[in-house]
Order: sequence, then C-alpha cells, then structure tokens
Amino acid sequence: MKTTRFLRNKEPFFFMVNFEGTKLHVYSFDEASENRLKFDINGVRNYQVLDSANCGTIEPIEAEPYPFKDYLKSFEEVVSNLKNGNSFLVNLTFPSRIKNKVDLAKIFHCSKAGYKLLNEDKFVCFSPECFVKIENDFIYSYPMKGTIDANLENAESILLNDPKEEQEHNTIVDLIRNDLSLVSKEVTVTKFRYVEKIKSARGNILQTSSEIRGKLSADWKNNFGELLLKMLPAGSISGAPKPKTVDIIKKSENYDRGYYTGVFGVFDGNSIDSAVAIRFIEKNDGVFWYKSGGGITHQSNVKEEYIELLKKIYVPTI
Repeated sequence: MKTTRFLRNKEPFFFMVNFEGTKLHVYSFDEASENRLKFDINGVRNYQVLDSANCGTIEPIEAEPYPFKDYLKSFEEVVSNLKNGNSFLVNLTFPSRIKNKVDLAKIFHCSKAGYKLLNEDKFVCFSPECFVKIENDFIYSYPMKGTIDANLENAESILLNDPKEEQEHNTIVDLIRNDLSLVSKEVTVTKFRYVEKIKSARGNILQTSSEIRGKLSADWKNNFGELLLKMLPAGSISGAPKPKTVDIIKKSENYDRGYYTGVFGVFDGNSIDSAVAIRFIEKNDGVFWYKSGGGITHQSNVKEEYIELLKKIYVPTI
C-alpha cells in the first residue's frame, strides 16, 4: 500500500477519508497541492503562511437555522432507538445554510485551530479535535465531549458536574478505549475530563477532553491503512455501539456527511497526527453550509441540543 512505502522511507504524506470510510486519499505533500488541497496540522503545512496582518476581520457566520420541526423529528427517532437499547449515544448533525458572504480561503488562512484543511472552492475545516497521534509506537486519542458557554458564572463547575455531559463523555471514553484496543495493547486513560477554552469572534466556550493511549505492535507501519479504517468512523462523532449507531445516524440525518466528520492528517517523517473533521463549511451548487451537531443520550433535552447545534456555528479567530 502507498502508506507503507511512505512510512518505510520516512517520506511525509497527507491523508484524508470521508465519514463512511469509503474514500481514502493518500498524497505526498506535492500531490496534495496538485489536487488543490492545503493543510495545516499543528504547524505541518504544504503552503506559504500569510502574514496575519493580511487577514483582516472574519465576520461572524450568519446561518439560517436548520428547521426545528425537522430537527425534532430526527431527535425523536434517535431517542426512540435509545429507549429500545439500540444505542447509548448518537451524534446527530445537520447542515445550516449560511446567509452572509463566505471566503473559504480566507477562513482557512485566518481561523485559529490546530487542524485546518482547505479543498479549494469546495470546503474548509478548522478542527480543534485530534483523532489519533502515533509516536514512538504509541497511539493516542483525545475525544472531546461536553461544551458550555465560557462566560456563564461558574461555567467550568457546571460543565464538570452536569450528569448528561458526564455520561456522554464517559460513553465516548469507553468507545475510544475499545477502538484503540482493536489496533493496540495496554490501552490506558492517561488524562480524564480536562477542560479547554475555545475562543471565537462570537464568544468563548469550554469543552472537556480526555487522553487515551495504547501500545502498537512493532510492525504497525506495514498496515497503517487497515489500522486507520478499523477505527472509523471516529467514536466522538458517531456513538456507541458504533455499527448500529451509524445505521441510526443514516436514517435520522437524511443527508450525506461527505468529508465532514471524516478524518485527515499527516505523517511528518517521524510521527502521525490527525484530526476529526468538525467545524466544517462546505460549498454546494454555490450555496455555503455549516455542518454541526452534538451527542444525544436518553437524558438529552431537545431544545438544549438544538441550541448546542446552533452555538457550534462559528469560526475561531482569536
């Protein structure tokens, strides 16, 4: 496989795969550029960085909310499956139509995120969420679950003590532990539910993450593609148990996620770093859409979940 040659020769490469895991692309950095792809994976890039003074101001995204009545119908279908024991957690997402002018390239260059990807004139992603890192034969994952408005009084305490958010996070940690167990041994939760602040032009949010680590076999470079596909889709944007939950998602969402909530990343010659493709704007027939969502459990309140979907429509710029 192409990845095996790159890894053996310590040649840097870029990869991306869609949500369903049916379209896996692997490119050298030059090939990625030839395919009109630009990426920035924690500073590993295939393009010239613009002077920040050229960015100007990115206006807050103005979106036409996904219709609540349609969201309610899908939410009720998800809850019905939860009550019947078909899933413990379902990540429900939808596209919201953007009303104001959008420049995908400007958002790519000027947004602030650890993981950024631009497919010219098609989509831009500015994700804060790591999928997996591989370094010194260890594999790491950092699932994110649980958000709150950072400006609320006692926001961190409220977030950490919210039973619904705690259950959702625990479920995802268990799922990611199981995913890493498919490809590694000695799987351990090394950090649990730590809080991070995400800044944007619209306001700041707090979110909780955990760190999970596993030990890979010495020959993992011979089957990286298979290793990657075994863990897809990412647990944080699907749910648990994964196969049945993915079926529920397809029936409830009624749209093609495409590369949204897929995975992209790089091998820099020594280690692998990759992201879950959230915080995602896509252009379709001249119309721009912001795709967002959140995890649904049996404790979820439909209005709160709908508000969370809308609050995630932002571009981090600070």
